[in-house]
Amino acid sequence: MPSHGSLTKAGKVRNATPKIPAKPRKNLPPRRRNWRNYRRRILHAEAAATRRRRR
Repeated sequence: MPSHGSLTKAGKVRNATPKIPAKPRKNLPPRRRNWRNYRRRILHAEAAATRRRRR
């Protein structure tokens, strides 16, 4: 498989760029966000529906 350029040049640009610190995340990670939505939509909705049916 042919290479794109010589291996002596590999990684030069990435190593030369200054490191920028990561910004703090604004949103929850998807796993936590999905769990929160599941609780809100499914678990709490079922509890509210059973409360409504009893009356």
